[in-house]
Parts: sequence; C-alpha cells; structure tokens
Amino acid sequence: MIADVLADAGTRMDRAVEAAKEDFATVRTGRANPQMFQKVLVDYYGSPTPLAQLASLNNPEARTLVVNPYDKSALKAIEQAIRDMPNLGVNPTNDGNIVRITMPELTEERRKEYVKLVRGKGEDAKVQIRNLRRKAKDDLDALKSDVGEDELVRAEKELDGVTRAHVDQIDEALKRKEAELLEV
Repeated sequence: MIADVLADAGTRMDRAVEAAKEDFATVRTGRANPQMFQKVLVDYYGSPTPLAQLASLNNPEARTLVVNPYDKSALKAIEQAIRDMPNLGVNPTNDGNIVRITMPELTEERRKEYVKLVRGKGEDAKVQIRNLRRKAKDDLDALKSDVGEDELVRAEKELDGVTRAHVDQIDEALKRKEAELLEV
C-alpha cells in the first residue's frame, strides 16, 4: 500500500515536471522554435483547435517560421490567433498560401522580462510538486492504522527524496531556459 502511494506520487510528479518543461518551451527566445506555438488555439469553425492540428510548422531559418495550413480557408484565423498570442511579440505575414513569422531580435529588457516569466512558471511547477507531496503525505497518514510507524517514517523520507529529485529537475530545466534566454 505504501509502495502504491509512493509510485502514484512519483508518476504525478513526473507529469508535473514534463508539463513545466513544455511550458518553458512556449516562452520565446531569439530563435524561432515550433514548440513556442503549441499552445496557440485557432478559432476553427467556432471551436478552439491547436495550431499543430491545422498546419505544419517549418523552421527554414534561425529566426523564421513558416506555417503551412492544411486548409487554406483557415489562413486568416491562424494569422489572427498567432497575432493575439501573448508573450510572443510577433507579427505574422500572410501571402495567401502560407503564414510567415519572423521573430524580432530580443532586447536586453525583453530578455529579462522573459526570465522573470520563466522563473514564475518554475515556481508554479514547484508549488504543484509540493502539493502532490502533501497529498501523498496525507495518503500515507491515512495508512497509519494499517502499517507500523517505522514504515511510515521510512516512506515519508522516501517521499521527501522523490520530491527533492523532481524539484531539482525543474531547477535544472529552469537554469537551461534562463541560459538560453540570456544568450545573445
């Protein structure tokens, strides 16, 4: 029973770390990266649809991204969704067949803003990890009558180790993203 609680907590924490890494990828750096556009939702016939389902994203140059829609009638909606996306600061151009996005060079001030944004996202992810730890601890405390106190103390130490490892993973991903953002 203790092993089940710890395994469940570890799995949930793994998912939280992956979600944090995906969230970090959506913050733009000086280079064009198709992952930045994963959270773009396009109003396609009245329903919000992820951009990746409506178009292919190609990266022909370091600061240019080409969006080639599968359905040409969605071109205007795709262009509008990209323009409305917060924290991108891009102005897409539409030539009737494709949408071309040229990423402007980041200023030092904008880079620092993005670092603050990424740090906030990292802190949110750490809070989520700590909440998962708290829930797992409550689940372990509920087993107190079924298992010995020594086993419970050992399980809590193991849970703390798992939590620390996941927080360290988030810190490492955060450090890499900050270095990428500050690189000129």
